[in-house]
Amino acid sequence: MSAKILAGKEIAEKIKQDVKKDLEILREKGITAKLVAVQVGKNPSSAVYLNAQKKSCQAIGINHEVKILDNNISEADLIQFIQHLNKDKETTGIILQLPLPQGVDVRKVQSSISVEKDVEGVNPANLGWIVYGRPFLAPCTALAVKELIDSTGIDLYGKEVVMVGHSDIVGKPVSLLLVDKFATVTICHIGTSEKGMLEAHVKMAEILVVAVGKAHLIKGDIIKEGATVIDVGINKLGDKIVGDVEFEIAKERAGWITPVPGGVGPVTTAILLRNTVNAVKNLNKLA
Repeated sequence: MSAKILAGKEIAEKIKQDVKKDLEILREKGITAKLVAVQVGKNPSSAVYLNAQKKSCQAIGINHEVKILDNNISEADLIQFIQHLNKDKETTGIILQLPLPQGVDVRKVQSSISVEKDVEGVNPANLGWIVYGRPFLAPCTALAVKELIDSTGIDLYGKEVVMVGHSDIVGKPVSLLLVDKFATVTICHIGTSEKGMLEAHVKMAEILVVAVGKAHLIKGDIIKEGATVIDVGINKLGDKIVGDVEFEIAKERAGWITPVPGGVGPVTTAILLRNTVNAVKNLNKLA
């Protein structure tokens, strides 16, 4: 029996409708939201993403502006520019586009973004709130994964969760978000794979989240029967966009599964919009 497909677009639309209502209330109070994306140098792939970001913001009434800085900007000047945005009253949300030039410390620059305007949840203070079980402006993709799992109605208590990937913005925060609901979480990474233990862990997973960026890393035939599979990966394979999980085979074994594209992506975008509005509400002491 084929898995139920977790269509991200439907969940994203519900989130956007809630965000629209919040924006209407804010506008009645004379409050507007403005998201500023900071990009260092010109990057064709970023341009596509930024254009989609802008359209999403404009569609629900969030002002969006892109600041493109010189590719040779120093780390100190980049931080100074972000600090200027921190102080700018019109700017209510800040996004730092990656990658940054070689030699620039990404974490140091991310740490300079105001905690209140950090709509991507990359400032260490916002990541720390996840540890406390009080995520507010948390990483958008991590929140999207949690939103997708919640949409199934599955009780996380005691569930065997396997998180493949341990990045700062997906793997680690997802694990913390699920542990907070008393799931039993195992984090797998390159060390797990090199020791030949990845397949064994995946086979045990009642809930499997994969965020590595390697096409079909997880073979469909090792998915546990009835498991919930959240595939964060986006990879180009020939002329197709595929995930980290071998979808066609996995969907015949899983209970729930996200497609790629159309699964985590749309929800991540919607969460970014929600974070942006939450930041505005917090800045105006309405949260």
